[in-house]
Amino acid sequence: MITESDKVRVTSAIHAAESRTAGEIFCVIARQSSDYRLVPIAWAAAAALFAPLPLLALTNWPAPVVYLLQIIAFLLIAIGLSHSKIRFRIVPRQARHDRAHAEAMRQFFAQGIDKTEHRTGVLIFASAAERYVEVVADAGINDRVPPDVWGDAVDALVSAVKDGRPADGFVAAIERCGAILAEHFPPGTLKRDELPDKLVEI
Repeated sequence: MITESDKVRVTSAIHAAESRTAGEIFCVIARQSSDYRLVPIAWAAAAALFAPLPLLALTNWPAPVVYLLQIIAFLLIAIGLSHSKIRFRIVPRQARHDRAHAEAMRQFFAQGIDKTEHRTGVLIFASAAERYVEVVADAGINDRVPPDVWGDAVDALVSAVKDGRPADGFVAAIERCGAILAEHFPPGTLKRDELPDKLVEI
């Protein structure tokens, strides 16, 4: 998903952006935010629940036969929908975004972005399978800028991830976030380099 040369490019972009600000930028890209293993089971259970109705209405088959066919229907549907390419298609869009947002918040705290002295950390997060991008800014930044200020950075990264160019998207997003941070947190005003300059792939 991300090559070593891509990681070097992103690291260089973070370093360049942070040279103009006392804010901190950290990047994470996930292949997927969840495996959604329970979604095929839920769909299969719903389908199997109604599968006996036409059999009961149109045949005189005994109940044990209908029950066996219901179990077979559940297993076949669950197995079929569990294929990765199908599984992601049957997950509602809002559910995918909710899982990706939850993973973004988990990474924000797991990577220690909330631990900067003046709460000036920014996470740029992308989840490839969900095609989801979010910029999570800590309290020190949110006190100064509205949440929609990150829209251009999000749009640039979303477009690049869709085109299979995540590194280009991260570089563009870093530059946009860096410009916002530089406006509100000029260099030299706060402690520098509290977070490592890198892209984490999970």
